[in-house]
Amino acid sequence: MEHTVCPWCQTEIVWDEEIGPEETCPYCQNELKGYRSLNIQLGDEEDAGDEEDWEDAEDAADADDEAGESFWAQEDMSHPLPPSIRTLDKFEESHDLMNYEESVEKILDEQEEVPECPKCRDYMVLAGTQEVTEQGFIPAKFSSLKGPVIQPPFRLNMYICTGCFHVESNLTEEDRLRMVDHLSQNKA
Repeated sequence: MEHTVCPWCQTEIVWDEEIGPEETCPYCQNELKGYRSLNIQLGDEEDAGDEEDWEDAEDAADADDEAGESFWAQEDMSHPLPPSIRTLDKFEESHDLMNYEESVEKILDEQEEVPECPKCRDYMVLAGTQEVTEQGFIPAKFSSLKGPVIQPPFRLNMYICTGCFHVESNLTEEDRLRMVDHLSQNKA
């Protein structure tokens, strides 16, 4: 039996030698042999030479695949996401991002929790806590509960992504415990 790893979902695919290799991943349904990125330059039609350059790069990638080398191993894949997702990259020319990243590393070393951003997968720094009071908070009501899921006031940890500046929040540790205690003792 032969093994293949899907480049899209990183799932190991085992295929029978008699049937042959899969053409699409049975898990994510993506094409297994068409794992490529396209960079399309919009502009003048005079740039016809760019198409030839792309074809040369594609041929080189195919030759590497046949030689058992990974085309992508040669690329710097530290942040493979497009700049539209990773907002920090657009500040590269006007700011010293090396100092920024050193500061972020020091902050992350001090944090108890280091969540990963759901959008760009960079780490998030704890910006502070926010208190939610009865004013402005309308609790959801469930017939299976005697009261709300959590009773205000409670506090939220607010995290900011260091790459795309997405903001996330979650309950503080003490309010998590309070919610677990409340729901585990609650009987309708």
